[in-house]
Amino acid sequence: MSKYDNITAVLSKGSLWSSQNEQARLPVLAILEPFTYITSNPGKEIRGKLIEAFNLWLNVPPDKLKVISKVVNMLHAASLMVDDIEDDSQLRRGKPVAHRIYGIPQTINTANYVYFLAYQELFALRDTESGTPPRKALDALVTEELLSLHRGQGLEILWRDSLQCPSEEEYITMVNNKTGGLLRIGIKLMMACSTTNIDVDYVPLVNLIGVFFQIRDDLMNLQSTEYTSNKGFAEDLSEGKFSFPVVHGIHANKSNRQILNVLQKRPTTPTLKIHTINYLRTETKSFDYTLSVLTNLEGQTRAEIARLGGNRGLEAIMDFLHVDESKL
Repeated sequence: MSKYDNITAVLSKGSLWSSQNEQARLPVLAILEPFTYITSNPGKEIRGKLIEAFNLWLNVPPDKLKVISKVVNMLHAASLMVDDIEDDSQLRRGKPVAHRIYGIPQTINTANYVYFLAYQELFALRDTESGTPPRKALDALVTEELLSLHRGQGLEILWRDSLQCPSEEEYITMVNNKTGGLLRIGIKLMMACSTTNIDVDYVPLVNLIGVFFQIRDDLMNLQSTEYTSNKGFAEDLSEGKFSFPVVHGIHANKSNRQILNVLQKRPTTPTLKIHTINYLRTETKSFDYTLSVLTNLEGQTRAEIARLGGNRGLEAIMDFLHVDESKL
């Protein structure tokens, strides 16, 4: 008798997928290998440090905090894999991006798979050793912020591909969605599971940190030698990205379309990049302007930390992220 004579009996046995499949090398490639690759080379771990710092205020039970940290790490890594594909990046933290090694189809599949694994982890927060149920629907909370993240990312891609420069206000709103969304997931999950300061809203502080972090990242991408070794020289220009200094430079002299023309060409060699950086530095003073904005945002962030009672962990993070103009 053919095994297909009663296919229902075969299908009723359920999935043959096991935990061993998750880690073992499959015939072609382990499904999680791109994720394992990108997480084996961690960055500055700012998100993890933020979770530790906010926990000085929120005192989330250790078992729940472990799950929250895992979820944030998974969502962050998945978003990086997709982001690198969308930006056609070459390097991430000084190594080839995941899709250059594993290919675009496998990397997309892995990133999507990790998104769903993260949701699976959320269920653990409902039944943990502490026994205290969360105060909010966690899946709805995460979904809301992932929608924000993708709206922000979508806007950034739209501006890039249509060569449409946003205003500074539009840029800040986009950043609050894209960068802020992932940061808010972790802190909102912590707020939902906290044992102290349960009525305090920490989201405005997280939003400040997110905008500060992204504008700082934009400046470093065009000015920092460390970023050159980790991501390549002025990679944002190769991606055609409307970063904060670029947005300022374009609006500072709308009659000069040099920057727009360079972004349109997505330069990969140094010549046009060096020219654009010099233009931003000397003609539009965009780096000086960006530094002044960062100084303003840092002051507001530190003031908000103090207003909420002070937090040595967050103050240490701000010290670490402080931009020393003399070292640029």
